[in-house]
Amino acid sequence: MKEVKETSIKSSEDVILARQVAREMAKKLGFGLADQTRITTAVSELSRNIYLYAGTGRVVIKAVSGDSGKGMEIVAEDNGPGIPDIEMVMQDGYSTSKGLGQGLPGTKRLVDEFEIKSKVGAGTIVTIKKWLR
Repeated sequence: MKEVKETSIKSSEDVILARQVAREMAKKLGFGLADQTRITTAVSELSRNIYLYAGTGRVVIKAVSGDSGKGMEIVAEDNGPGIPDIEMVMQDGYSTSKGLGQGLPGTKRLVDEFEIKSKVGAGTIVTIKKWLR
């Protein structure tokens, strides 16, 4: 299955749409309810970060297969201000928006693979994967 869904993030409604797209694909691929919730929460965090910190971006959700079996890959990317200190934002409790500081570290805990690339002034790309057990 080579299904790919892209959601542009420009508003809070788009964050909700990205969540729905992720849940639908997770369900279609056979993920259980707990993993559907993990995937949906991770997509919500990533798309919300795009909206809050970059203003606009996109979330690409696709079915993948590899050595770990089949699963989902989600790429959240923006052309926002970038993250000057990735190590710092990956610490539990660190927040630039008076939040709980659980966004990126929490997202990493919800998925099987997590990668973040960011360049100040150029944007951020977060790639996550969740494998079907």
